[in-house]
Amino acid sequence: MTEASFIFVFDSADEAKIVAESLSPEIKNKIPKTDVEVALSGKEFSLKIEASDLSSLRAACNSYLRWINTALTVKKTV
Repeated sequence: MTEASFIFVFDSADEAKIVAESLSPEIKNKIPKTDVEVALSGKEFSLKIEASDLSSLRAACNSYLRWINTALTVKKTV
């Protein structure tokens, strides 16, 4: 198993919550060969991805990081 962990510190707890909630559909529909854990604590959002191989880990990391970026971009435009 390979894994990657990310901790994001947002400007506010509301911003962290928005990002966490926007990822919930993606977390429910698992990426093949991966397990994802998320945690929300105030302004901090943590993401841990475990995968059976390096290419699956890379694909999952790219997907989740893009989804987080998209959520933040949409929040700024709305």
